[in-house]
Amino acid sequence: MKVEDFNYELPERLIAQVPIEKRDTSRLMVLDKQKQTIEHKIFKDILEYLEPGDCLVRNNTKVLPARLYGKKETGAKVEFLLLNQIEGDIWESIVRPGNKLHVGAKVIFREGKLEAEIIDTMPGGTRKVKFNYKGIFNEILDEIGLMPLPPYIHEELKEKERYQTVYAKHDGSAAAPTAGLHFTEELIEEIEAKGVKIANVTLHVGIGTFRPVKVENIEDHEMHSEHYYIKQEDAEKINKAKEQGKRVIAIGTTSCRVLETIASSETGKVEATEGDTQIFIYPGYKFKCIDGLITNFHLPESTLLMLVSALAGKDYVMKAYKEAVEEEYRFFSFGDAMFIK
Repeated sequence: MKVEDFNYELPERLIAQVPIEKRDTSRLMVLDKQKQTIEHKIFKDILEYLEPGDCLVRNNTKVLPARLYGKKETGAKVEFLLLNQIEGDIWESIVRPGNKLHVGAKVIFREGKLEAEIIDTMPGGTRKVKFNYKGIFNEILDEIGLMPLPPYIHEELKEKERYQTVYAKHDGSAAAPTAGLHFTEELIEEIEAKGVKIANVTLHVGIGTFRPVKVENIEDHEMHSEHYYIKQEDAEKINKAKEQGKRVIAIGTTSCRVLETIASSETGKVEATEGDTQIFIYPGYKFKCIDGLITNFHLPESTLLMLVSALAGKDYVMKAYKEAVEEEYRFFSFGDAMFIK
């Protein structure tokens, strides 16, 4: 299977640059994978398609405001993008300009409050960085850090929380699980009142989620690794839905990847666990746990578009994407949503 099989034409004007004013008023394309139909709705209409006993599984990771701008001791300006916490105050970071930040270089982000030293160069050119600070690190990040918006978003984000889900809880992501951005607290209450169960998983989204597929044959692509965990109470909600013949619906590709990593091949059930996943889902994959997926519209030739195609069928998904372009849906992180049922 070739990467080019997942290409489509997208006018740049359809790439959403800012969030819609009210989260649940974005558009919703509904795909019925059995009937092969396409419906056009508003996101809050998702309530119509959910049934008592269904289990929605969401990723409650929280995006770190991990983009930092500082100065070297020489006064030269530098940029850091924190990727993951290695241990204590030591982080892996993308640094720019990389050729100017060698081991031993020191950077000041806020005089007397946050400073850093490059202590090692890592594979791929990232740096191992040790931070020195006064106070609580995450509070300092909240104060001076910027959201690490994807490279295709060029507008400034006026409110940080718009790149967080309303249920974000555990710090650790370099990017938002964007399918969840459409949910409001009120809509979640309505969903629960209908008898739909909500379970949480936590997967910290890495910057590798934006890494393009650079091989011609998709089977040769090596997926990035991301850390996840799921608690016992959440595993029980998912398993109960399976036992009762109800649907497990993943909110976003990140939730889907966790469930498909940990689910039993025989029963589709899951257990409380923690680990790292490099699962790569593309057409031909047999799903073990999820029955449906709420997701955004993904980049051409991306692993996420391949995952969606595995669930609903490549030709059907590519037809839906063509229709989304014709209907001028908004694409990518701040864009509209799709529900595959």
